[in-house]
This record gives sequence, structure tokens and C-alpha cells, in this order.
Amino acid sequence: MWQRIKNLYHLGMALSANIFYGFPSRKLIVIGVTGTDGKTTTSNLIYHILKESGKTVSLVSTVGAKINGKDYDLPFHVTTPSPFALERLISEASKGSEEKRYLVLEVTSHALDQNRVAGIHFFVSVITNVTNEHLDYHKTWENYLKTKAKLLRNSDTAILNRDDKSYGPLKDYLRNSNVRILEYTQDGKNYKNIPGKFNKYNIGAASSVSKALGITNEQIEKALLTFELPEGRMEEVYDKDFRLIIDFAHTPNSIENVLSFLRPQIKGKIIHVFGSAGERDSKKRPEMGKASSKFSDIIILTSEDPRSENPKTIIEEIRKGIDNKKEVLEIEDRKDAIRKAVSIARKGDLVIVTGKGHEKSMNMGNGEIEWSDKKEVLEALKK
Repeated sequence: MWQRIKNLYHLGMALSANIFYGFPSRKLIVIGVTGTDGKTTTSNLIYHILKESGKTVSLVSTVGAKINGKDYDLPFHVTTPSPFALERLISEASKGSEEKRYLVLEVTSHALDQNRVAGIHFFVSVITNVTNEHLDYHKTWENYLKTKAKLLRNSDTAILNRDDKSYGPLKDYLRNSNVRILEYTQDGKNYKNIPGKFNKYNIGAASSVSKALGITNEQIEKALLTFELPEGRMEEVYDKDFRLIIDFAHTPNSIENVLSFLRPQIKGKIIHVFGSAGERDSKKRPEMGKASSKFSDIIILTSEDPRSENPKTIIEEIRKGIDNKKEVLEIEDRKDAIRKAVSIARKGDLVIVTGKGHEKSMNMGNGEIEWSDKKEVLEALKK
């Protein structure tokens, strides 16, 4: 009941923000990107393809906003901003003399459920995948899926992942709507700058959106050759005696995707440092441990935004899914965990730190404190 009241409040705020800024999204061709994993990379791919094809395009995603060539930071742990903050950015994006202006908007299930994007109509939307995530909020996978479907129903064209388990149910949800349905699968080409099978799906999603917007195959392929992954996505920080990578992977699916891609490349051991967010879906924690133990040799469990929860409790829940034969270290202090991983790495090994990626803060229970995995990794390498 309380959530419904909050959602009505957000709806009122969204409509007020649209009125205040004069419904700026109507002056733009808005592209929506949703899904459990891959939203940020897909959003940035679409932005890059459109920009390289000569289009005037802006972007609002997890790692920040790019509005008419200017970078904007977003508040901590925010993907889709609050209604007034979002409409202000959209208003800035709508300013200019170009006949066609584009906006790529990464949209979360929370933003959809809470009506934070109400009043925005999407010319085209794409969904990456729907795995078990945010079930503390949505309760069931079906509810989570239906929430994601709100974006697709509010679009002229919806593009679905043909290989994802969400494909069939989403087609059923959209069957009696006026939405044009397109589909995609993984891109068949290899791009050294965009590694991993999971990124082939992100490329497929972005390419399908771009084609729906009239971009040619030649333009798409040329743009893909110059794309750089967003900050904190498969970001290699060190590659000498051993390799060190930071990544945002924070779901069982994303952990398995990243580690299964890297495993064949590593002659030595994979040392995986990660935790799980507090006050969030606790059911995924053993599954995260299980995914890591399939490919890691040494697992270091640590804190990752525990908020009001006891970090030790979270670590214990992750450990339930880990193979008993694996070497597991429990180091609650994330800085110490990273330093331990670096200190035990040997030639040919991989240290991978997941869960925080690009984020610049961590919540240890008393609000946000400054934090950067990349900064801590670089400090650990100096020791």
C-alpha cells in the first residue's frame, strides 16, 4: 500500500515536471533501453552509433549523462533520475536547431514501476534480457517482467531478444497493442574492442535499434570499430605479470557471463573479489556464489553497499552457493580484500573485482561514503 502511494506521488511529480518544462521529450526521438544486464553498454553503443553517423544525440545512463556534448554526473546509485532532474536533462537535450534530435534513455524497472518516466513516449525501445533480479521489490519474475513491459507498451516499436526467456511472454503482453515488434539475436561478428558473448547480444540490440532509426549496416559496423566500453565494464586496469579487471557484474547472470568469457584466457588462477548489496534481493546471493565458483579458483567475499545489513550475514548467504572445494576468504573491508587479492596474485593469474564498476560511492550503513574500486586497485598495485 505504501509503495502505491509513493508511486502516485512520483506520477504527480512526473506530470508536473513535464508541464513545467513543456513536455520536452516531444521534441526528441526518444530511445528506451531496459533489461536486467547490459543496459548501460547497449545504451552507450546506440549513442555511439548515432553520434558517429552524424546524428545529434544525447544520453542518460548509469554512468552519467551526455547532453549536447556536455557531461553530467548523476546522483550516487542512480540510473534513471527523479522526474524533475530527468525532465531538466531532457529539456537541455531538446534545445537546438536540428530537425531531428535523439535521446537514448536507460530505464530501470524501479523507474517504470514508480512512474518516473511518465509523460515520455518512446519512438523505439529495446530489452536486453530479464533474469531473476530485484525480486525483493517485484516479488516474482513475472511481476518484474510485466514492469519491464511497460516501457515496450509505451513505444512505437519494441525490439525483443529472441534468445531470452522473456521473448515469448513479452510477445504475448504486446499482442493486442499497437506496438510494432522486432527481434534480434547476438551479432555474428567479432570486435576486439567489445569482447564477450554477452556483448554480442548488446551489439545485436544496439544494431537493431539503429537500423530501426534508419542507420545503414555500413555506418553501424564502422562505428562499432571505434566504440569504447563504458567505465567499469570489463575495464582492464593492469596487465603485466598478472591481469586485473574491474567490472560492474552484480547479478548471477552477469558474473557467469564475465567469468565464463575470461576463464579460457587465463593460464593461472582466477581470484574473484565481490560481495552483494544490502537491503536488496537476498535470494540471488547464493546464486552469485554458485556462478563465481564455476570459474574462480580463489573467491574473496567482501562488503558491497551493505547498508543497514551486517556484512558478515551477506557474506554467509553468498557462501551457501559456493562449491565446498573452492578456496574462500572472507574479508569484510573491501580495501583489505582488494589488497589481499593483489598480494596473492602470481604470473598468469587474473584478479577480477566485480559489483561496483564505475560507482564512486559505497553505503556502509551511515549514508554514502567516497569509494572507487579503480582507485583502490591502483593503490593496491603500488604496495
